[in-house]
Amino acid sequence: MPPKHKRVPVAPVAVPPPNWPPLTPLRLESDLALHQVWPDQIITVPSLWTSALCKTYVAFLKSLPLTTTPGKPRKGDAVRVNDRFQIDDPAFAEHLWSGTALKNLVLGINEEGRLGLTPDAQNKLWGGEVVGLNPNIRIYRYTKGQFFDQHYDDFNNVTIPGPPPVPAKTTWTLLLYLTSSATGCEGGETVFYPEPELPKRGKAKKEAPPPIVVDLEVGMALLHRHGADCMLHEGREVLGGEKWVIRSDLCVRK
Repeated sequence: MPPKHKRVPVAPVAVPPPNWPPLTPLRLESDLALHQVWPDQIITVPSLWTSALCKTYVAFLKSLPLTTTPGKPRKGDAVRVNDRFQIDDPAFAEHLWSGTALKNLVLGINEEGRLGLTPDAQNKLWGGEVVGLNPNIRIYRYTKGQFFDQHYDDFNNVTIPGPPPVPAKTTWTLLLYLTSSATGCEGGETVFYPEPELPKRGKAKKEAPPPIVVDLEVGMALLHRHGADCMLHEGREVLGGEKWVIRSDLCVRK
């Protein structure tokens, strides 16, 4: 029997980040604002990106090597059928954070568009001191018949590169919609399912509030809390056209 040879681990091949198009044109920051769809859970920023910028990005993203998610999910995972691309790109995450109005809106620097919270209330809302976006960038494309079944988003521990690197954890999901019914995408809404309030002692159980349907809007950013306090949600089936989304997460200092 020949002697066994130890396997030499093969280092993963570093994939260079895409040559992302510049983030122009953008709307004036003074025209943008945070909107609470559901208190402490769901917040939107309409028109964070212009329709022209979204159109440029959809054309660019089609050139990326997208892979289709497995039809059979792992045990405990929700059924998701879409095409995706994923890359660790701290530079693009920082550009998406600081190169748009997102940073100033979230941190309350934009006086007109902020939620009017005190610094303590702001940290409580976001789950701590926000330090940027998750460098892990995900691109989602949903075509006719594709969807993301009901699920919860978990948090992740990440490191924000810099001098020095910042240990962080994710607290809110960021979804940036690039298409909508205006571009020919039918369906694909993000739907949240609030839980009923706990009944008082001796009182009948209350019915759950109706689902919260967030329609797709070109250039709109959707932020929703994740982790232990995540609301059950789904991405409805796309009935026609294509749904394109850029995904990252808000990160707070650990």
